[in-house]
Amino acid sequence: MPPRLGRAVGDEKARLREREINTPNRSWYHSARWKKLRLDVFERDSWTCKQTGAICLGTHPAPNSPVCDHVKPHHWDEQLFWDIDNLQTVTKAYHDSEKQKQERAQPGW
Repeated sequence: MPPRLGRAVGDEKARLREREINTPNRSWYHSARWKKLRLDVFERDSWTCKQTGAICLGTHPAPNSPVCDHVKPHHWDEQLFWDIDNLQTVTKAYHDSEKQKQERAQPGW
C-alpha cells in the first residue's frame, strides 16, 4: 500500500517510479531504438567525454561511465530527442553535476 503522505524524503527508487509514471515518453529511454542509438553515439565519440576529454571506461553508476547526453534540451520533442547530431558522450560525473547546473539555469526547467 502506498504511503498516504507521499514518498519518504530520500527514497530515490520511489522518486524514479513517480517520474516514470508521470512522464509517459520516458519509455523512449528503455526502447531498443534508444539503446542502439546511444551505442552509436558512444562509438562515434570513441567513448570519450566531449566536455572533459575523459575516457568513459566505467559501468553505471561509476563516475567515469558513459552517458548519452542531449546537447540541446529536447523537452520531449520527438525529432530533437532522436537526432544523433543532438547527442554527445559525457561522463556520468559531468552529466550529474555540471550539465544539471546548466539545465537548471535555463528558463523553462
